[in-house]
Amino acid sequence: MTPAPIGVFDSGLGGLTVLAALRAALPGQDFLYLGDNADAPYGIKTPGQVTVLTRAAVERLFARGCRLVLIACNTASALALRELQQEWLPASAPDHRILGVFVPLIEAVSGHGWREAGASDRCLRAAFFATPATVASGAFTREARRLAPGLRIVEQDCPGLVDALEAGDDPAPAVIRAVAAALERGTPDIALLGCTHYPLAEAAFRAALPPGTPILSQPQIVARSLAAYLERHPQFRGGTGRLDCLTTGDPAHVGARASALSGARLTFSRA
Repeated sequence: MTPAPIGVFDSGLGGLTVLAALRAALPGQDFLYLGDNADAPYGIKTPGQVTVLTRAAVERLFARGCRLVLIACNTASALALRELQQEWLPASAPDHRILGVFVPLIEAVSGHGWREAGASDRCLRAAFFATPATVASGAFTREARRLAPGLRIVEQDCPGLVDALEAGDDPAPAVIRAVAAALERGTPDIALLGCTHYPLAEAAFRAALPPGTPILSQPQIVARSLAAYLERHPQFRGGTGRLDCLTTGDPAHVGARASALSGARLTFSRA
């Protein structure tokens, strides 16, 4: 039986930061990446629109043989993941699984203690930088309160940052300085980059935040979490390290931008 690839989905190109970390951590695993570039960005869409688009993307990946899909998009994880996991998946594909990117980040900042010994009581003030739709949903704070109630989350939206990063525009550092300056209630104990695009601008976040502020971004955290998940669920593991990339946009244009952002030559096919 041919091993099924693990699907990795993002609204655009930010998920490539997670994909690179996944391939480094799991070099023998097959992956199928899907970017919904024709409909990006998701951060300014309504919850209903994001849910419809996310389900369509997951269905595409399932149809291509994936039995496990990682939603490497914080906006989709915030607005669509719970409904897809709890309502759509059991009726449509009960032997398949969908994972998101929130829980690994909360595990990392809370010291992982909540899983083994109940809720973490670690007390930190965490600045969570994310898209406007993710912040408006309040989903990260709700999940953090459930899993690590000691965390005090201050959410800060970053309008226009995803567009600037995908376009390779110089305004990205200026956007980051502005949102860091707008952060309320003083200096955070830790900063969380709550969008998979934002690792592309981690240096700008470091420059904008107070010196020495620890920053957690998701790629390596999510990769470690998925590796642990596959140890517990080996039925989803396997392959030869093959990577295929799909896009709902123009493959030549998306491939060129993806290669420029990732530093690796990536070829996309139309989804």
